[in-house]
Amino acid sequence: MSVDRETLNVYDAKADEYATLVSSSENTQLTAFMEQLAPGGTVLDLGCGPGNSAGAMASAGFKVDATDASDGMVKLAQKQPGVTAWRATFDEISGEDAYDGIWANFSLLHASREDMPRHLAALRRALKPGGVFHIGMKTGTGAERDGIGRYYTFYTEGELDALLRDAGFQPFDKTTGEEVGLAGTVDPWVTLLCRG
Repeated sequence: MSVDRETLNVYDAKADEYATLVSSSENTQLTAFMEQLAPGGTVLDLGCGPGNSAGAMASAGFKVDATDASDGMVKLAQKQPGVTAWRATFDEISGEDAYDGIWANFSLLHASREDMPRHLAALRRALKPGGVFHIGMKTGTGAERDGIGRYYTFYTEGELDALLRDAGFQPFDKTTGEEVGLAGTVDPWVTLLCRG
């Protein structure tokens, strides 16, 4: 299950609402990620949503490629100054040693469990040696749809750490918390910074 059409339909229909939700949140994890990058580096924002993080990185002087599988989100991200945004699924990410950093903030949680190792391997190949990878995921077990129809795969912190190491990443910083999302529920999450 590379692309879940029901999930994409939700994001297409609620793109503006989602953009409003994420624009109000302060992102200390994004600041920490950018501090690990060399000035002017090239970054991939994977599952960029409305492009608020991509826009912040571009305004900080980074060269930003932004991808999302939702047409509605890509249209919003394309409005961000300095951001190159296009529609792409996780399976369409290719290349080798292309990026100084990859920002995958709460996007890969929509991938199926069986697809995750393949996606992480492709991202590791796309990251330059010593590059920085950020991943944000909701924590838990199993997989399910939320109240508005989006598909999620949940991982424990230990499972996620093992997956990342198996793909060749070295986690070095972790943040946990919980937050109210688009569906209105309070969900626990973890973000990890890794070296490639």
